[in-house]
Amino acid sequence: MARRLLSLPLSILRALTAPVRRARRTIPRAYWTARIRRHALSAGPGLHVNRRTMIPGGSVRIGTNCHFNGMYVAGCGGVTFGDNFHSGRDCKIITVNHNYYSGESLPYDATVINRPVTIGDNVWMGDNVIVLPGARIGEGVVIGAGAVVAGTIEDLAVIGGNPARPIKYRDREHYERLKAERRFL
Repeated sequence: MARRLLSLPLSILRALTAPVRRARRTIPRAYWTARIRRHALSAGPGLHVNRRTMIPGGSVRIGTNCHFNGMYVAGCGGVTFGDNFHSGRDCKIITVNHNYYSGESLPYDATVINRPVTIGDNVWMGDNVIVLPGARIGEGVVIGAGAVVAGTIEDLAVIGGNPARPIKYRDREHYERLKAERRFL
């Protein structure tokens, strides 16, 4: 039987295996999307979770039309994702830290410090980005792969590096025109 299948033309083999390939993509997406909806404090319509994504229950708010391609949120400091957020693979958002500054012991004490992370609308985060506690990422920001984000990032900045710094800025007029036309991916 297997030899007969291998002797078929490639186009027929693809047609025969298409439903299996589609199911291998669709079922995990449906599972992860449903799981994140259950754990999020709120999640708008159009949520797509394409790869394994982990968030703490009850401390994450997700806007409309958000796409996660592998995200891990650590801590219960809270994260707010704006509308039209897109992530690359294997991104991490950390909302908790230890008290190392004025603690009772070294290198840190048992005190846990939660600091929320806020991500604006229309943000695109590349692969392997790490966002540190208390970060505020403005609207329309593009974050390059491997960046480590801390502090406040201005609107429309294109950032990268460790620590992440602005490389350039998006064209505001072009951005506002696309936004007004509601041209979201």
